[in-house]
Amino acid sequence: MSDLVVIEFPSEAKAEEVRQKLLSMQKDYLIELGDAAIAVKQPNGHVKLNQLFGTTTIAATNGAMWGMLLGLIFMVPFIGAAVGAASGAVSSKLVNLGIDHRFMKEAAASLQSGNAALFLLIRKMTTDKVLADLKGVGGKVLRTSFDHTKEDELRAALAEATAVQAHDHTKEDALGAVLANAAAVQAQTPGV
Repeated sequence: MSDLVVIEFPSEAKAEEVRQKLLSMQKDYLIELGDAAIAVKQPNGHVKLNQLFGTTTIAATNGAMWGMLLGLIFMVPFIGAAVGAASGAVSSKLVNLGIDHRFMKEAAASLQSGNAALFLLIRKMTTDKVLADLKGVGGKVLRTSFDHTKEDELRAALAEATAVQAHDHTKEDALGAVLANAAAVQAQTPGV
């Protein structure tokens, strides 16, 4: 059984960065993804989906190959390839692989303009190693089908990243205040 996870990020670039990180983990056999799509809320209110691969293209290519093979039997390989490609493209529109597009668009409609949601369909994962690698990436869990323990662990890993980032911003703000104060003192000191 697969688990669904939806994480919100402040930008499409950040969501893509995390998706690439997860795909890298998949190469190391730490996680097995059934789907990993990004939905971005556009300024005009529309939701744009960014998927790993186009199912229509893959189905049309497979259909063309099978159509050509059947066409060879009847001595019309090009007609077979054309019919196969068309039927493959049509069938891909009827069969939804991975996460449902309508669900992703509806879930992403609640995002703020410019924000992105990373939709993950996780077949299996080594939880402790994946969560350790996700520390520091940020994001906010919107939805998950994990049990409460796993969901809390994911939220904690993402929250830890947020706390580290907030601490870094506090240090930057303090340094900026010191520099601004020094500049003000220097400006008030005559003859400097």
